[in-house]
Amino acid sequence: MEVFTFHLAIDSEMTEFESKHGIVSRQPAELFMVFTDMRNFLAFVPEDKKKDVTADFDTISATVQGFNIGVKVDERVPYSRIEFVDCGAPFEFRLVMFFDAADGGKTDFHIKLCADLNLMMKMMLGSKIKEAMNKVVDGLVDVCDGKMPEGFDPSKFNMNG
Repeated sequence: MEVFTFHLAIDSEMTEFESKHGIVSRQPAELFMVFTDMRNFLAFVPEDKKKDVTADFDTISATVQGFNIGVKVDERVPYSRIEFVDCGAPFEFRLVMFFDAADGGKTDFHIKLCADLNLMMKMMLGSKIKEAMNKVVDGLVDVCDGKMPEGFDPSKFNMNG
């Protein structure tokens, strides 16, 4: 039996964003396991918004300001890469998280996003998307270095050393 994998074609109309790289004090396998299960993302949702979010192992969806936004895992490459695609979002996108081995049992973590944004959305959101991606990288580095954001419980993610 042949297996076919669909990959969103990244053409010239897609806008590409790349985060900065962060060296995370955890091995790639540890980080990969946290991000591979979409239910883990529920822990980042504020209590008053959880009623608008649903998740299973492969997908997460939410209603935000009247828009349904869904994300699903499209591909998992154990311990090195997880690819997410839109699933009911208002525009097509592919987001890839990279977990590259670094010296000393650490991980070089970064994110790449390709999105089908019209000119107005590019102008309004472009810098905010890159800024948000960099905050995710910085936040993961900080959490793994023991700098916990208010209300964050690392025991939910087996990342407390």
